Amino acid sequence: MLKKAAGDRIFSLALLTPAVLLTVIFILVPVADSVVKSFLDYRVRNIISGVPGTWNNFANYLKLFQNEKLLPAIGITFGFVALAAGMQFILGMALALILHSKVRGSKFLQSIMMTPWVVPTIISALIWMWIFQPQYGLLKYFADVAILNRPHLALFGIAIAALWKQIPLSGLLLLASLQNVPTNMVEAAKIDGANGPARFFRIMLPAMKSTIAVIFSMAVIENFKQFPLVWTMTGGGPNNATTTLAILSYREAFVSNNLGSGAAVTTIWMLLMILVLLLYNRLMRTDGPD
Repeated sequence: MLKKAAGDRIFSLALLTPAVLLTVIFILVPVADSVVKSFLDYRVRNIISGVPGTWNNFANYLKLFQNEKLLPAIGITFGFVALAAGMQFILGMALALILHSKVRGSKFLQSIMMTPWVVPTIISALIWMWIFQPQYGLLKYFADVAILNRPHLALFGIAIAALWKQIPLSGLLLLASLQNVPTNMVEAAKIDGANGPARFFRIMLPAMKSTIAVIFSMAVIENFKQFPLVWTMTGGGPNNATTTLAILSYREAFVSNNLGSGAAVTTIWMLLMILVLLLYNRLMRTDGPD
């Protein structure tokens, strides 16, 4: 028995080793390297010449605060995440409820609903750029609004493109969770006189808590790190109205050629995302049992 247990442990370690090595090499090491570079005066010329960057303490961080680039980018990022994650849950739940009600055509809709999700992000961005195109876009025939050219609407236009791609997966996960709600509880509540909204909010929604927590976490992470959609559709404009932390990091590193400053933005970006997820997970744990 002891030999078998030891053999099982060795076999388990052998299975885990490739995943651990890949995580360390391709995630932990680059993250640590980026954090170190955020404290350096490190530019593209350092890479070309092979000269290491010089330590400048918190100069990169102080410069970002002083030139008033960082705080607006943080606000735009949080606004985009809140809008996209909130609407993703609401619309995904609405889609799940429609499919769960078994309306005519629901089977066909389930078979094609994942199409937007499998479309590459760049292609999604191009599709929605054409739709929003102010001269000949599809939106031009319904409303004469240049969404991506207006600072107060551009972020909303990007959120629409993000939701088009993200809602199908959320709706499918919520539908699967909805179908796993015990029918005897729902029927008992119906016999006791509970109407539809009461059954949904008091029985179905609490039973789906675990799935909802996962969906929100996925939405926060996906939209917090959203770069290709924003960069392709607006490039951070107009007038920096869509300059998220991802866009600011790219601009600092590869447009201004200041890799140290770009690494500083990335470090703050990563810490904020970790903090948001920790607070969210703690909130979900203290909100009572499933």
